[in-house]
Amino acid sequence: MVQSCEILTELRRWPCVAENFTTRKTDTGADVHEDGRSGGRRGEPGASSSGVDQEFLSLERELTVFLRRARANQAEMAREVHPDLESSAYGLLVRLGECGRQRATDLAAYIGVGKATMSRQLRALEELGLVAREPDPADGRAWLVHLTEEGRRRLGRVREARRATYVRRLAHWDRREVAELARLLHRLNTGMER
Repeated sequence: MVQSCEILTELRRWPCVAENFTTRKTDTGADVHEDGRSGGRRGEPGASSSGVDQEFLSLERELTVFLRRARANQAEMAREVHPDLESSAYGLLVRLGECGRQRATDLAAYIGVGKATMSRQLRALEELGLVAREPDPADGRAWLVHLTEEGRRRLGRVREARRATYVRRLAHWDRREVAELARLLHRLNTGMER
């Protein structure tokens, strides 16, 4: 199942989604509140008076709500892994847990941050005992980063609890709907990489 923090990481690069998370005016003047519901009526599918497709306005609104919740969930999951873990570093742990050993430059490219930011985050994760570095056998100048056993254990515990939460919250959904949501989110995330 797709993790919300992974989606956040990919969608963070989309300016129209990440632009703000507070009450604002739409092109029709209706308030869009933090819960994603407009103060006015929702438009019918098709182009608005300004030429913007309503489907994309709806998508932007729902993604804005989703991302705000994902950020809050990411911070919560980070604290569950370790009380001193920065929420932005949670995605690094997930990536390492899923993909194994990675170069810091590859992690930085995947997450979409610079080398200095990645270096700082990895140093903090090392100090917490969640990751370790080892020389890259293919290039003696480079290092590979991997989860420690403690990091793997803590991350696994949090991810399992999160999956159980998804199962509970989506219990009224048909399994095919859950699979379709995961498929569409994967398609969206893949499209964001281009």
